[in-house]
Amino acid sequence: MMCLRLCAIVSNTVTIGSLQHMLPILFAFIFGTILIKYSKRNLSNSQQVNILIGLGWFVSLFIISFHAYRMLFENYNFKTDLPLFLCSLLALIIPIFTHYRKYWMFEILVFWIIGGTLQAVITPDIPEGLPSFDYFRYWIVHLGLLVIIFYVVFIFNMKPTLRSVLKSFLAFHVYLAIVAVLNYVLDANYFYLMEKPQSATIMDHFGEWPYYVIAGQLVLIPLFLLVYLPFYLSSKFKKSFSK
Repeated sequence: MMCLRLCAIVSNTVTIGSLQHMLPILFAFIFGTILIKYSKRNLSNSQQVNILIGLGWFVSLFIISFHAYRMLFENYNFKTDLPLFLCSLLALIIPIFTHYRKYWMFEILVFWIIGGTLQAVITPDIPEGLPSFDYFRYWIVHLGLLVIIFYVVFIFNMKPTLRSVLKSFLAFHVYLAIVAVLNYVLDANYFYLMEKPQSATIMDHFGEWPYYVIAGQLVLIPLFLLVYLPFYLSSKFKKSFSK
């Protein structure tokens, strides 16, 4: 019986709704909720800042160690394995934000993180399950980024505006332009800007290149607006309640 329970958790694949899918999400939710409540009630501002910086470095050092391990012990391919996809990039640069906490950085990252990681959390794409290094890398990066951004929202009271949606959207396209240049130099296909993935994806409904690329960017607008909606409703509720 014990073996059957263990095998239910440890397997080679991570399927939607499985224990390997739900347990990290549950842990991150409980951890994030307790951390935010404890920090708000018991910690000074400097201690809250230290917690945030520590979270940022933890996520960043984990992704760095993951890529260093693959470079040293596996067949690392610069055409496919560089941390250029959005969540890996965010994990690398998040210590800069947690250290300086600039509002213009928050305006960009809040949409990138929430919009970019939620899909990965809901529909995980992990080649190997427990106890692989990649499994821990996947959940620590995605869930860690979410904990960080919600910590900033609730502890430091940072909120985006409608203008922030446009700023984040434009910043994303600046990054896409940089990736397009790197794709050309490396003969790579990061962000699938050169061709669609071989497996079935939502891109199949958007036509061939370059139409699926254009359609994919247009989807970002309603996605970012959806991310902004709870902040907008919260602001309206507070204004009406204060009258």
